[in-house]
Amino acid sequence: MTSPPTPPTGGDAALRVAPADSTVLRTGTWSWLFPHRAALVSLGLLAVVAVIVALATLASSTGMSVGTSLRGLLGTGDRLTVMLVQEFRLPRIVVGLLVGAALGIAGCLTQTLAGNRLATPDIIGVNEGATAAVVASVVGSSTAMVGDWWLGPLGAAGAAALVVLCAGGAGTRGYRVLVVGIGVSTIIGAISDLVMSRQNDNTAGGVFLWSVGSLSGRDYGVGEPLALCLLVLVPLALVAGRRLDVLRFDDDVAAALGLNVPLLRGLTLALAVALAGIAVGIGGPIAFVALAAPVIATKLYGPTRVPVIGSALVGAALVAASDALGRVVAPVEIPVGVITSVLGGPFLLWVLFGGSPSRKA
Repeated sequence: MTSPPTPPTGGDAALRVAPADSTVLRTGTWSWLFPHRAALVSLGLLAVVAVIVALATLASSTGMSVGTSLRGLLGTGDRLTVMLVQEFRLPRIVVGLLVGAALGIAGCLTQTLAGNRLATPDIIGVNEGATAAVVASVVGSSTAMVGDWWLGPLGAAGAAALVVLCAGGAGTRGYRVLVVGIGVSTIIGAISDLVMSRQNDNTAGGVFLWSVGSLSGRDYGVGEPLALCLLVLVPLALVAGRRLDVLRFDDDVAAALGLNVPLLRGLTLALAVALAGIAVGIGGPIAFVALAAPVIATKLYGPTRVPVIGSALVGAALVAASDALGRVVAPVEIPVGVITSVLGGPFLLWVLFGGSPSRKA
């Protein structure tokens, strides 16, 4: 008769409970779960972002050759070339990266919170609220300049509050959030269109360009507040992502494990709304990035964790690549929001027809 196996203890027990894609690292009494798959994927995405930035820097809508663009980047070209590359093109790329990262994280948080891949800021009305607030700022204006970027978060917060109120609270799951969000988004969008239709041609034209999502004219002046906001909000989103892992099971299980579920839901929604509102206030409602980035990141990182960093990297890559493509694909520059909409349509159909089904209805 054989004796039963001795249960693992200490380090052996830690190794047994660690996820398959992670390694337990120990230093004295401290231990750290190192996600080697996530680390490798993150490094790969960073390399992809670096390549996209390099190509976007050299891409020109004015027929400037690669060699001329490179000399402008290095500061060895003529004064006009250096100014075009260093003072116009580079800041635009940096702002695009920041906007894409903010949209990617916002989409990751809302998708995980609602348990549905379609529950993203641009579908549930948050982006439309931010857009409406900025559009409303041009009422009576004689110029084509949109309002300040901080109007975006205010409008997003108002739209989110309306969706939560109509859906029956922040704890509402799946389809109710989607249905209410789509309805609110449609109403707010109609109001925005009505406001633009009442403006003069100059103002309406300038606002329309921004309202489809555009990085034209964006510089470090608008990039700095976005970067500062991300420095504060991204660490909070990482903390929320760790807690949201538990919510994937059930609210009762999460509460039994010591989580304050209502507080976590409220704070996570506030983070997502702030990130989406800031991104829209600066770059306009760039469509489908908040939907696609978390889905792609989850495929790359695996289903064992909420891919906050991965969603940020994928979102940054999508916006930067789409903006560069819009500058070179046609004789006239195409706004980045149009490019992401064209690419996002087939992606949405793929999600709807089973490519990445939602976890909860």
